[in-house]
Amino acid sequence: MRTRPFNLVLARGSDDVVALLAGSIEEDLPGVVGAVPEIDRFVASHRAAAEPRARQGIYALHTVKPPRPAAGQPRAATRSDRPLLLDWWRAFGIEALGDSDPDETQVAQNVDRKLSEAAGGIALWEDEGRPVSAVGFGSPTPTGVRIGPVYTPPEQRGRGYASSLTAHVSAGQLAAGRHFCFLYTNLANPTSNKIYADIGYERVCDSVEYTFS
Repeated sequence: MRTRPFNLVLARGSDDVVALLAGSIEEDLPGVVGAVPEIDRFVASHRAAAEPRARQGIYALHTVKPPRPAAGQPRAATRSDRPLLLDWWRAFGIEALGDSDPDETQVAQNVDRKLSEAAGGIALWEDEGRPVSAVGFGSPTPTGVRIGPVYTPPEQRGRGYASSLTAHVSAGQLAAGRHFCFLYTNLANPTSNKIYADIGYERVCDSVEYTFS
């Protein structure tokens, strides 16, 4: 599937189907994203030169393993938190997604959608009355829901805030009737991958985004 002008999103399919699709697209694609190994098969059959932009792990959780409690407590983010969330979403894009110049309109849309949609939201972890970490959730499927972004400012890391907040948000979604939670991780960041595994997330597969020249 594809929404112009964005990347093609590749679902799983047989080798023949993936090769047929790759050879039949006549318009120029900016890129493609999908799971391994079918994403690599598509790129090998497509006529344009490809460069990997992001390699991610896809994780799913059915039961939360509570981490050691961090100092503080969670709360739901509100519209009054919007200026802080805009700063954190912008910083997340620079650090985790490699966006050296994040699109301010898109950042604002992402935050506003999370704050307003019925099936999504943002949770904050507060310590001594001050927000120290944020976890978003949304993009529901018929049985699951996506967790993320997960962001803690560098000066607040290493204190268990993200682990406690991600576990809290995930448990809340399961209690609300979701069969599972899922999230994407940067495979180049072993710390975040370990944090999620420690609270019960299991690696399902890998995903790669390629850009075409």
